[in-house]
Amino acid sequence: MDQPQFNEFKSRSGLQRIVRALGYSLNGLRAALAHEHAFRQELILAAMLIPVALLLPVSGLSKALLVGSVILVLIVELLNSAIETAIDRISLEAHVLAKRAKDLGSAAVFLSLVDVVVVWALVLFA
Repeated sequence: MDQPQFNEFKSRSGLQRIVRALGYSLNGLRAALAHEHAFRQELILAAMLIPVALLLPVSGLSKALLVGSVILVLIVELLNSAIETAIDRISLEAHVLAKRAKDLGSAAVFLSLVDVVVVWALVLFA
């Protein structure tokens, strides 16, 4: 029977684990900025919408919904990019399951963008 592989990240605890996790997160953001055009576009959108949301004369809860809906797009885009990267690592060959996984990720991004429109419309016009 194979021995479980040692996972350096999981073996850390306390402050050292938090510092390493922060480093991995920042590496992920740098990779997204360097390699993911859609993430850069959505980040520009976030950079415009978040200040607007914070300046609008609406309640704190409404501001949280507006900002949260925009941040959700960035989160979903990062997850979609991770899925696409993992699939491309496995094989660049066209495969029905690879296409399905990538399409599902794209659908998730689309729905997060629809969420932005719905939340902003409800807060601003309802």
